Amino acid sequence: MGFTSMIFLGVLAVQFASYGITTNAFIPGPRSSLPTSPRITSKSLQLIRAYSQKNAQTLSSSDAESSVLNGTPGNVTESSIPLPQPPHKPSSSNKNKNKTPDAANKNALPRSKRPPLRTTRTKRKMELAWCNHGNCQNVIREKVVGEHNHMELTGPATGQVAYSWEQYSMESVVEEEIELGKCKFNVGKNNATSTPAVLILVKREDDELTKVAVEAITELVGYGVQVLVDETLAGELGEYDHVDLESDLIRLFEPRPVPGFGTGEELQQAIEKGGANSAYGIHDVDVCYEEEEEEFVEQPCPADLSDADLIVTLGGDGLLMYASQVFSGPVPPILPVAGGSMGFLTPFQREEMVEAVLISLGLRHVNSETRNEDSSAETCSAMCADSIGAKQTHIVPTKFNSQQSLAFGKNNKICISMRMRLDCRIFNADGSLKSRYNVLNEVVIDRGSSPYLASLECYCDDVHLTTVQADGIIFSTPTGSTAYSMAAGGSVVHPAVPAILVTPICPHVLSFRSMVFPDHVVLRCYVPEDARSTACVYFDGKHRTELHRGDSVQIEMSAHPVPTINRADHSSDWLSSLKRNFNFNTRVRQNPLR
Repeated sequence: MGFTSMIFLGVLAVQFASYGITTNAFIPGPRSSLPTSPRITSKSLQLIRAYSQKNAQTLSSSDAESSVLNGTPGNVTESSIPLPQPPHKPSSSNKNKNKTPDAANKNALPRSKRPPLRTTRTKRKMELAWCNHGNCQNVIREKVVGEHNHMELTGPATGQVAYSWEQYSMESVVEEEIELGKCKFNVGKNNATSTPAVLILVKREDDELTKVAVEAITELVGYGVQVLVDETLAGELGEYDHVDLESDLIRLFEPRPVPGFGTGEELQQAIEKGGANSAYGIHDVDVCYEEEEEEFVEQPCPADLSDADLIVTLGGDGLLMYASQVFSGPVPPILPVAGGSMGFLTPFQREEMVEAVLISLGLRHVNSETRNEDSSAETCSAMCADSIGAKQTHIVPTKFNSQQSLAFGKNNKICISMRMRLDCRIFNADGSLKSRYNVLNEVVIDRGSSPYLASLECYCDDVHLTTVQADGIIFSTPTGSTAYSMAAGGSVVHPAVPAILVTPICPHVLSFRSMVFPDHVVLRCYVPEDARSTACVYFDGKHRTELHRGDSVQIEMSAHPVPTINRADHSSDWLSSLKRNFNFNTRVRQNPLR
């Protein structure tokens, strides 16, 4: 190594050391302390090259490597050696090279003296909303707390629905017709005080239940309650002499089609008859007229869907589904009385029928616990005076005693289960509406009589869900979760949970399991064009319809639930039915350890 090279490396090492850069080059001392060849890092070599190219001093890579690694200066002189800047402390001169002096001085000011970037600061707050299919609601149970958009719930999503009667008056005007020995209630929708009406539906071809219904009708009429009966029950009541079918408190019930529901022809006819302003397509007056011998004779109009304040089903679960089918629109409270074989949805016994009706209508006080002492409550009775005289109007209050009050309700309120229904529509391949039904239990799409697997394309909110290749698929409500869906392996869901269950029927794959969707989604299944055969759809086991290629079924939550009256509350009735009918999780209890 030459003397000049040694001086160069010494100066270079001093400059690099002053900036914290290690070169592994040493100032020569004793011969034994010198390394065999000086070493320099690749980063330092890059700084040298960059500095040389920047000052337009041509230096080939071979000359630079030979001058540094071999110890010969070559074309590199001491004046061309760069003074590299430390990487953690960039040079302010290079940083402000392309800036004006004012800008450089401004940036060079201390941080405390620099002007603020913003003179004002806007505070934003997060707002939550529920948005379903373009419709957003600001009143929700989620809320934002604090200044950092933390979220919490104001309460549960669902709850026990209950009702009570704050004030109820049965002061009805009674017109005494002494010559006929009958009482006539002047009932009508426009009256200030109208008589409550109860629609009684009885299981057909059951003589024992018919006798129970006759006794109940007789008692309810005696209490001044209006009773609505269908044509079948009215014909059976004619066989009993003590039932006065000519009484104004017994009316014939004739259900009419609800606009917007049914098959294609029924849809159009119901809309044309009912009109756009009528919820049920009913008459606006309470009096009809018949032409008899060139005179108009006043006759009471048959009752329709809007006249019932309460529905009593004396039968099994199928009768409750029939009531749901009749009332496709809004439904009054339903009092289900057991009269069938299983009675999963019927918590009341036939012996309790009359008292339960009076309590449900507010004619008796709600008793959450059974009482042994006598209880009394005021009701209205259409009792006629035996004396003969002119017609007069008066109010007839009476009292009655019961030996034992019915254990009914909770916290002096009557609890009801708002049973969710499914709004189901069938569309043809061209997009036209074919039929529409409200379903209480489930919608089943299966292969029908075809020997091939059902092939369906299913979507959730227009997002592809799955391709069904199975015997079929079940779309169930929480009420229907204990029916066909449970038999197919689906979950058992509390009736108050707002959800739609999707359960496959014998899928030809192991990974297809039952799913639960929230109630705001829209589910749709259609038969693809490449399907081997058609499919069939059923609504609560009825209205079988064949689905051709291109036809689709749309399923969503109905706006009209079915309110059923609970004996205690929805959880107590539901769990009692599970244990009573299905022996839910029943086994011999283990003996304790000794």
